[in-house]
Amino acid sequence: MNTTKSKIESLLKKLPNECSVEDIHYHLYVFQKVYEGLKLADTEGRLQQEDAENILSKWLIE
Repeated sequence: MNTTKSKIESLLKKLPNECSVEDIHYHLYVFQKVYEGLKLADTEGRLQQEDAENILSKWLIE
């Protein structure tokens, strides 16, 4: 079973021994945001590429 704890342990093993607490905090933050995004996509569905581009185009200034 691939638990959250085991995923985080794997993430920590990939970081260099000299990394700072801030580095670890950043990687945990990114992990959490990706995890939440995937859960949200599973429960609320995903956008098609074209729909995402239409939404994002409203934010962009050309």
